[in-house]
Amino acid sequence: MVVPKGNSNDSVCNMGKSLDLITIGRSSVDLYGGQVGGRLEDMASFNKYIGGSPTNIAVGAARLGLKSALITRVGDEHMGRFIREELQREGVDVSGVITDRDRLTALVLLGIRDESSFPLIFYREDCADMALSIEDIDPDFLAKARCVCATGTHLSNPQTTAAVLRAIELAKKNGAKTALDIDYRPNLWGLAGHDAGESRYIESQSVTDKLIQTLGLFDLIVGTEEEFHIAGGTVDTTEALISVRKHTEAVLVCKRGPLGAIAFEDEIPDDIEDGVTGPGIDIEVFNVLGAGDGFMAGLLYGWLSNCDWQETLKTANACGAFAVSRHGCAPSYPTREELEFFFMRGQRNRALRHDRQLEQVHWATTRRSDLPTLRIMNCTGTAELKAAVSGESRRNLPAFQSLCLKAVLSVARSRPGYGIILDSETGRRALFEAASSDLWIGRQASREDSDYLSEDLNLGTDLGVLTEWPLEHVLHLQCLCHASNQTKQWLAQLNDLQRIFALARRLRLETALQLSPADSSDKCDDSCVDSIERLYSHGIFPDWWALASSLEVSTFRHANETIQTHDPNCRGVLSADYSLGTNFHVSDGQESTDHTLARGFLNDPNQLAPLAKCWANESLGDADVIEQLVVCFSEACSRFNRSIARSNLPL
Repeated sequence: MVVPKGNSNDSVCNMGKSLDLITIGRSSVDLYGGQVGGRLEDMASFNKYIGGSPTNIAVGAARLGLKSALITRVGDEHMGRFIREELQREGVDVSGVITDRDRLTALVLLGIRDESSFPLIFYREDCADMALSIEDIDPDFLAKARCVCATGTHLSNPQTTAAVLRAIELAKKNGAKTALDIDYRPNLWGLAGHDAGESRYIESQSVTDKLIQTLGLFDLIVGTEEEFHIAGGTVDTTEALISVRKHTEAVLVCKRGPLGAIAFEDEIPDDIEDGVTGPGIDIEVFNVLGAGDGFMAGLLYGWLSNCDWQETLKTANACGAFAVSRHGCAPSYPTREELEFFFMRGQRNRALRHDRQLEQVHWATTRRSDLPTLRIMNCTGTAELKAAVSGESRRNLPAFQSLCLKAVLSVARSRPGYGIILDSETGRRALFEAASSDLWIGRQASREDSDYLSEDLNLGTDLGVLTEWPLEHVLHLQCLCHASNQTKQWLAQLNDLQRIFALARRLRLETALQLSPADSSDKCDDSCVDSIERLYSHGIFPDWWALASSLEVSTFRHANETIQTHDPNCRGVLSADYSLGTNFHVSDGQESTDHTLARGFLNDPNQLAPLAKCWANESLGDADVIEQLVVCFSEACSRFNRSIARSNLPL
């Protein structure tokens, strides 16, 4: 099966709508316990994700290719900004996300205890999203949508109910479809204590009555068996569905976990198995939290793409299965490319998160940003650069690296596609200064004079130091190409790379792997492609490759083809040791070769040593250094841009 392309941009435009879907309601920050199998009381660390049912659905739908948007409120603080920025990264329209200056963003603490126990605590006292009001519903914004989806929690409060009903009213007036995910959480309706966040069903006639009042407004209603029990006022699933049908003509979709789901377009049959079914997927249950939201995203995708219900349910079940098998809610949802790969290749592991090929596709198609080209100043503290700036004065290497950062920022002017590489030892100050910039930030992990990574000063045997790195830092590794892939040095290096790469991926850190000759007299043409093949065969999939600019064009081309074969989603290949310019570059006078196959460049940091030495002995001032760096880096960028223009690659 190929996931339907169904809803193309053309079909949206033909209907006069710029958005496929608007969701409305909860938005929170999920703090997921990092340890699996223990009590929430014993969690030692937490992973931070966006959450809240409509927020998750909007993200899941965007990953599948729908143009989605969210109406909610977030606080005027760090967590509110986190939600807004994450939604933007995922391609979700945030025009309807309102900043509430008086309330905090909702938080949820969650844990994975075992296959059936997932403790969670909602921190939602007077939270921002529950202050959503009818005044927040913009008719012009609602007019853009083909579908508006509400979730049950915001029907629990008169003010938020008014906002939801106003959005649904406008949707119907505009000819848009309407959907309801019942999403019943008893303690969010005030029926259970704070420690009962995991509870999914408590009988309540008042909740049933409230839901019944709204059921007729929707074209699609989705829920678990327990959620239809509360909507129908009975714990008999068939009777509950019949009761709901009396109040609505909507298509009803009942989720049944590993048994899949059933859709009912008309009357409810005596045997609900006679409804339209979509097959479930046999998987290991790792985390059921957020699985329903992933299911809903897949269901809306199929529904809005005009697929038949069997196909729509198959897609929805697959999306729910991906969520069940991974850590976190929204981050676990598949992209359309990932679903296509899964259906085309087939399932190979009940624990989807342990399927290496599938996880690589997931990683590569959900990365934080898209940079078709990249221009990088590498100013890591090599031995030569350290020697050029020695002494105890204020003119030390950390200060020089800060000047390099200022120069890169001056050239970049907040435009994407520019970056800097620093090291943890001397570049710490500049790393802190770069944190709030728009630059691509590479962080060197290996020492220039080490034969392989286990001798590294910055990581050593304590790879746990990577847990301290911000997510925007890209792990820059060097791999030495040896003539023989069986040498002691190569095998030790390979072992280190496997361990570091696995940890970086677990920590959601991107990697850039630079291949360098083991012998300075060797251009590593003979071993380059063999090294790439061997690294891929051992499960090492860098986000970026950096290959020596001195490689023959034929070798560079062969390397590119090999990378594309193993990883068509690789971000790109960078030309390493690229010349920054002629003002301070000391070389044999030969211009570095422009490779039109490269998607970016980085210089040899030793090229900066002559300038650093002049600055250290006070022949040049800070402003002089920045000026020279700007001129040379700009010239290198212009040269690279001309090269890219010849190859018709995007800048």
